[in-house]
Amino acid sequence: MGISGMSIWQLLIILAIVVMLFGTKRLKTLGSDLGSMIKGFKNSMANDEQAQKDAEEAQKNLEQKNTANNTSTEKTEQNNTKV
Repeated sequence: MGISGMSIWQLLIILAIVVMLFGTKRLKTLGSDLGSMIKGFKNSMANDEQAQKDAEEAQKNLEQKNTANNTSTEKTEQNNTKV
């Protein structure tokens, strides 16, 4: 028994029909296109993760700058009220 109740001979017959319909050249290009598609998907997923990390880091830096600016503004306001 092969895949889902199909014997090896049935699978070979289906493979032979597919090769006759599409030809080996087209099947080779289909395989390489599929491989490059998967590779591109993996690269885009890695880039998305990196972009998300960069965005989080930029958000943290912005929050730190805002905190520093708020602190300096409060000190300036305190100095202005003392005068």
